[in-house]
Amino acid sequence: MHSNSGQVPPFSAIIVAAGKGLRAGQPIPKQFAGWNGKPVVRHSAEHFAAAGAAEIIVAIPEGADEVASSCLSGIASVRLITGGATRQESVRIALEALEETTPDTVLIHDAARPDLPQPVIEHLLAAMEEHEGAIPVLPVVDSMVRAENNRMAGDAKRDELRRVQTPQAFRYGSIMAAHRAWIGESTAGDDAQVLVAAGKEVALVVGDERLKKLTYAEDFMAPQAPFPALRMGTGFDVHRLAEGEELWLCGIKIDHDKGLAGHSDADVGLHAVVDAILGACAQGDIGDHFPPSDPQWKGAPSSRFVEHAVKVAADAGWAVSNVDLTLICEAPKIGPHREAMRTRLAELLGLETNQVNVKATTTEKLGFTGRGEGIAAQAAATLMASAP
Repeated sequence: MHSNSGQVPPFSAIIVAAGKGLRAGQPIPKQFAGWNGKPVVRHSAEHFAAAGAAEIIVAIPEGADEVASSCLSGIASVRLITGGATRQESVRIALEALEETTPDTVLIHDAARPDLPQPVIEHLLAAMEEHEGAIPVLPVVDSMVRAENNRMAGDAKRDELRRVQTPQAFRYGSIMAAHRAWIGESTAGDDAQVLVAAGKEVALVVGDERLKKLTYAEDFMAPQAPFPALRMGTGFDVHRLAEGEELWLCGIKIDHDKGLAGHSDADVGLHAVVDAILGACAQGDIGDHFPPSDPQWKGAPSSRFVEHAVKVAADAGWAVSNVDLTLICEAPKIGPHREAMRTRLAELLGLETNQVNVKATTTEKLGFTGRGEGIAAQAAATLMASAP
């Protein structure tokens, strides 16, 4: 079997993500569900992009353009196409989408294998210097038997068997011609079978256990190395106090002679929490999602911003675990309102109150908060990888 490391030659990639993924027990097709902090399909797309793929064609189910675009936003080399009724048909359609660029080499990968190590890509492309196709494989370590009517029918020679993975690498012209020439009565198990049926040879390269296929609900329950199960973000915000304004803090209206001024309701506590959540899931900040130049957010309740941040995190595969918020001001006194603030903030975050902390401090009469000119807030949020 071949192995190699170093710079990879030019290639394009196809990610097959057009299935329904029903066995995985997710509310949406598994390729769009969250896994280790990101949608499943995004993992392999990012790996291919990092490896230098000239173009990444992603075959998706009919009508899934919006969710797929959201999952893959920001990856410039990705192009979506609608797949077919079978995996083989989806691959053929994706291959035809590459006809204009006709790459020398194409890697075909199943979205359900999100953890794609760079060395596997290198091994495959190295093998393509001498072969028209190459696939990653692993040895079979368990004893194998042949089955008939749910009974043991004989031995299977373990040393002759290999576990096949994806991505699989091919010379573009060869695999395109092989798919068009396929006349089998049943769907091929993978693209290597299609190439072999066309009379070509397929080389074997060293695979990787990290290329495990996500199939069942339990595959989504425990984060897999090397991705962390925990994220932490921080947020900081300041608004000035002004006469004639309402004072909102943590979603609670407080009677005071001044209120916070800002484009929305200027709830400085909620704004800090929003930035902490968005920071933890690497989704920018509150200004990216709710620009103050947009008139639709003038006077808007900041509760909408919190609910949006929670959804952004969930779409990326993360759930808020706890929030710790500090309000910095001389007045009003936060103590009398603290529990109401915790309750409201927990409600907006979908948490229990024992997962939310609100506290207050002063700056000992120093600075703008000490002079009563404004209120500052600092928040920390912890996110956990979502479970189904």
